[in-house]
Amino acid sequence: MINVIGFDADDTLWHNENLFLQTQDKFKQLLLGYHDEQWIDQRLYETEIKNLEHFGYGVKGFTLSMIETAIELTEGRIVGSEIQEIIDYARDMIDAPIEVLDHVKETLKDLSGSHTLMVITKGDLLDQETKVARSGLGDFFQHVEVVSTKTTETYQAVFKKYDIQANDFVMVGNSLKSDILPVLQCGAQAIHVPYETTWAHEEVTEKDLWNQGYLKVEHIGQLPELLKTLPTSK
Repeated sequence: MINVIGFDADDTLWHNENLFLQTQDKFKQLLLGYHDEQWIDQRLYETEIKNLEHFGYGVKGFTLSMIETAIELTEGRIVGSEIQEIIDYARDMIDAPIEVLDHVKETLKDLSGSHTLMVITKGDLLDQETKVARSGLGDFFQHVEVVSTKTTETYQAVFKKYDIQANDFVMVGNSLKSDILPVLQCGAQAIHVPYETTWAHEEVTEKDLWNQGYLKVEHIGQLPELLKTLPTSK
């Protein structure tokens, strides 16, 4: 009996990954005098993955990884004004307008009358809560959960906190790795809404997806019709 719908935030409700890619392009231009773009991309990605356990997801962790990568790739020759430029990138990202994806607002308005809606997103607490407020979507959600990572244990903890039964829940998100597979492992349902780009860390293999019973829509506007094929407890 599906009654509770969880939504990922970044790249499910609003654009996010494109902002990181645009900033990464600026970062590469800053360091082109030291290395080629491919090597800068590779080293930054490796630094981001290494730093996830220390700084987590989001703009702040990304910025610290850019600074660390810049120091490494310039062998310490980067100057204070260039470090300041990287910090300014971060401010621009945090202050960037929230661009809500097509069909999101009308879909949430439609579903909020018949389901309990909640956000389950990973990242920096202040940044994510601010984005929910600035998006104009906050009133549609009964709960907002900002988590450090999305694993089976994470979702089980959310279920326990709000007394949600797995068979009463469906998760909607763009990341197969974070929003779909761990939810299925909890015994709940999941609906994949692909985004135009995917961060390499969120990619999964065909083997990971084999025999996984998740649903898929082309865009979030198709969600209400799909949910009508599933029973609800209201």
